[in-house]
Amino acid sequence: MIYKRGKCKLDSDGKCLKCGKRGNCGVYWYKFMWQGRLVRESTRQANDKIARQMESAHRTSLAKGEVGLRERKILPTFSEFCTSRVEPWARATFEKACCKNWLWYRTGIRALLGYQPLAGACLDAITGEVASEFAAHRLREKMQVSTANNSLRVLRRILNLAVEWNVLESAPKIKTLPGERRRERVISPEEEARYIAATPEPLASIATVLADTGMRPEECFRLRWEAITWANGRNGVLMVMRGKTDAARRVIPMTPRVRALLEARWNGLEHPQEGWIWPAPTRSGHVEPSSLRKQHAKAFASIAQEAGKRNQKPVQPFVLYSLRHTFLTRLGQSGCDVWTLARIAGHASIAISSRYVHPSEEAVLDAMSRLGGHKIGHTGNPPTESQCERLLTQ
Repeated sequence: MIYKRGKCKLDSDGKCLKCGKRGNCGVYWYKFMWQGRLVRESTRQANDKIARQMESAHRTSLAKGEVGLRERKILPTFSEFCTSRVEPWARATFEKACCKNWLWYRTGIRALLGYQPLAGACLDAITGEVASEFAAHRLREKMQVSTANNSLRVLRRILNLAVEWNVLESAPKIKTLPGERRRERVISPEEEARYIAATPEPLASIATVLADTGMRPEECFRLRWEAITWANGRNGVLMVMRGKTDAARRVIPMTPRVRALLEARWNGLEHPQEGWIWPAPTRSGHVEPSSLRKQHAKAFASIAQEAGKRNQKPVQPFVLYSLRHTFLTRLGQSGCDVWTLARIAGHASIAISSRYVHPSEEAVLDAMSRLGGHKIGHTGNPPTESQCERLLTQ
């Protein structure tokens, strides 16, 4: 039996001419059973007739004893593959360029290697069932569903890397667990004002920038004065130099509130031309999540104390990332289209941005009204019987 994999063509070295991968694109493969053992080979051919001839020739050679069965390639265990290849690759690729991605790999690999049935398994022995058993093990350890799903996503990425690096022929389908709680808290304007009023500097200024620009917290922490342009746009712009994806590099217009806040800080520091906007005595030189954790907790404690005195409802605690989600939700509700929202947010795919865009009924009716009369003279009147017959015959 022959079958085709992918839509690309290979060069003489067996690499895809389009994507550069080896051995899994655009060619025919054949497989058959011989003396109780599976024979599976790539023909490196895009022509099915030639592929069938090669399969027939291989069967004939085996029957005549001219060739023997090739020994099965010895695959590494999951632990060996992670330790010797994946972790060094992740460190070299992301540790300096995007430290958050490197921490995601490192944390996930440690969790996966902590489960011995998975760590000691050969790569081709890892199936969806093994992944499900690992997820159940994480839940028995009182881990949240989101934590277990993060580990499953790392496992899926590692197996896909094994296929990409020509270690595995195919990767199993790894499904995440349902019931994951997302950070989709939308903060009301009143909650935002109370939080910022109770928060000391520099967290109050950082929270204001996050609420008015929708930047990721780590992007805001890394802002430099070189990335500020006061003259462009109506109120100036911020330039995000790097982030978790290529789409994170973008230009964000400043609101009047952000412009006033940053300009006051710039004037107070005697017009610096370079350096961190939020410096701190950390290894990186700028504020980090650990630098603001205490201020963040004290802000909610102060809000609760003040609410008790005034008999008000306290603000439910939220994470700084909720300010980004709130900004994007407000932007989507304002009528912003999904492509503009993706560009402002730095999303690599509009599928993520579409979560924030929910067209109202009036917007849908308005869009349909602009198409009224299409192909029937644009009169805006209902089509006549003769017009309907003409449309049906087209």
